[in-house]
Amino acid sequence: MMQFTLDKSIQILERTPAALRNLLDGISEDWTTPNEGGETWSVFDVMGHLIHAEQTDWMNRIQLILSSEPDKTFQPLDRFAQFTNSKGKSLTQLLTEFQDARKKNLNTMAMLNISGHQLALTGKHPAFGEVTLKQLIATWVAHDLNHLSQISRVMAKQYQAEVGPWIEYLRILKS
Repeated sequence: MMQFTLDKSIQILERTPAALRNLLDGISEDWTTPNEGGETWSVFDVMGHLIHAEQTDWMNRIQLILSSEPDKTFQPLDRFAQFTNSKGKSLTQLLTEFQDARKKNLNTMAMLNISGHQLALTGKHPAFGEVTLKQLIATWVAHDLNHLSQISRVMAKQYQAEVGPWIEYLRILKS
């Protein structure tokens, strides 16, 4: 298992917007608007969620941990804000918003010049309690990868009925 480093984390964080743009920009809404049923999210919904987290969560929490504020309790993330914030926007607009927000956050993080000892500083998550800066940044990376996986799964399931017997070899369609 790989050990955390800030440099390795940034390798993923800086690539996520381009990966999403390459996969999603300009494709049919048949790929991006269906969900997996019930209260699951579509590709469009996931993009809105990524933007909201980028604008209100990651960098705010990093800066709070690094601040001299006595109360380092994080504000809860509204995990459903995208349903309001993304209304009337195109997927291309969401991809651009995400790319711009991520670039801004990575530039801000670079200016913070986070040191090794700062990675052990803590904040207070509303559900989990005390968490370190290292854990927060590692979660940011895993959050990106989680949603890349989710997007791939939602899209793959659009062809679930079409793959015939190959479904036996396609784990993504069985989850």
